[in-house]
Amino acid sequence: MDSFIKIGREMSEIIEQISFDNYITDFKEHLKHLFREEFDYNSMSLNRDLPKEFLAEIMSKKPLSVAVPILHGGRGIAVKECLSVLAAASYESLALSLMFGINIALFLEPLAKYGEYSVQERIFKDFMENNAMGGLMITEKAYGSDALNMKTAYQQVGDSYHIKGQKHWQGLSGAADYWLVTARKFNANGELARDIDFFVTENGLSEQHIPMTTRYNNLGLYAIPYGINEIDVVVPENQKLIAESTGIKLMLDMLHRSRLQFPGMGMGFIKRLLDESLQHCQNRIVGAAPLAQVDAVKFQLARIQAAYTICSGMCAFSVGHSGIENDLATMSIEANTLKALITDLMQESAQISLQLAGANGYRLDHIAGRAVVDSRPFQIFEGSNEMLYSQIAEAVLKLMRKAKETNLLTFMKGFNRSTLSADYFKDTLNFQVDGTLKQRDLVTLGRMIARVISFQMVLELPGFNQQLVEITRQHIHMDLMMFHGQLNSKNHVDPIMDYELDSNWVNFLG
Repeated sequence: MDSFIKIGREMSEIIEQISFDNYITDFKEHLKHLFREEFDYNSMSLNRDLPKEFLAEIMSKKPLSVAVPILHGGRGIAVKECLSVLAAASYESLALSLMFGINIALFLEPLAKYGEYSVQERIFKDFMENNAMGGLMITEKAYGSDALNMKTAYQQVGDSYHIKGQKHWQGLSGAADYWLVTARKFNANGELARDIDFFVTENGLSEQHIPMTTRYNNLGLYAIPYGINEIDVVVPENQKLIAESTGIKLMLDMLHRSRLQFPGMGMGFIKRLLDESLQHCQNRIVGAAPLAQVDAVKFQLARIQAAYTICSGMCAFSVGHSGIENDLATMSIEANTLKALITDLMQESAQISLQLAGANGYRLDHIAGRAVVDSRPFQIFEGSNEMLYSQIAEAVLKLMRKAKETNLLTFMKGFNRSTLSADYFKDTLNFQVDGTLKQRDLVTLGRMIARVISFQMVLELPGFNQQLVEITRQHIHMDLMMFHGQLNSKNHVDPIMDYELDSNWVNFLG
């Protein structure tokens, strides 16, 4: 009987996968038609916001259903499906993919994991039937990544919560129908609690409406509105998320899950840049040969292919680890690795693509020009990459101290995220690590560790194109050699605040 149940389950999964394969193929064609034919997105991308009729056409395929539980009419929050939708969107528009990413990782998934059933039922129905959108409010002007010191506060008033404060740089400001708002409890002694709580707000209700009082002229990602949001709302008790332990752990679980899904946005984006660059370099004739035959160009194209390969490994890793059934609060090394490295690779790929496109690439309505400005903030939001790399290094050094190990190679060979990959780079990892590294060196060390961990994710993809794996190995090895040189340079210079003293070159001419 058990074998029949197993066979039945496997058949069900196969049928479901076929169904999704058909869906994602249709969705890709739908987006291609909308962005390249019906709405001429290259010209439209110069305007702020997506036209309502354009967004309605996109949402007619119910892309956010992948992040809605089956119980509420969705596809069931399968990570593979969520990443596939993000990749399909980013192949046409990184801004659209980020819009989906905000909804999926920063609203729908936390609501599904921590929200009360009655609230889930109402909101998920609105998403499925009316294409509602949601976002997350954490960041405050004075604190940025220092979320634990946020000043937005709440007090319980009867069976409701009164929340007051100010947030900024929230994607979909003034446009989202629902928000997850973070706040600290205002205690009787006049101080704010250390822990953080999350509340669902519904913008369509006057007592829960959060206005955007100032709109920012963001440099890129024109489709997404950002600004300052003034919060003075009252929400019922059941709209507070239910943390399994503390609100801080809830936040870490949510942010780490979001960071683990960044490769979904990177996947389609990098693939589009690779496809466009390959086509351009094969068709562009310089002298009597295609641009693709120039050695320096081959190197640059291979860099994008290495980024594509690393992103593929990251996506596979995310599928295996970032489901909402998992507690990711302690998975900081992996989450920071995926977020920081893939966003660096997205920006590098965009810069290469623009360079290969020549003068035409330096246009905001060109895929490469737009890619440069749209991918740049990914290295900043959800934790600046320098901060995340230093945290990776600090976490690894802490594990090394616990293991009483000072040799980086020896540790990485025994670390479960690099047991397969460390030996490939032993000549660059075989050195002693001083536990008193300056922060700039921690960042460099974190960049090295992130690449070794990510290459293992590539190695764990059985059957993946071995030529791409070898291209990636060589480029990672080159990067590690460069970072190793930076560590050995011992560059610890500090800036001079009064640099203008004796530094005007005109004064030193005869």
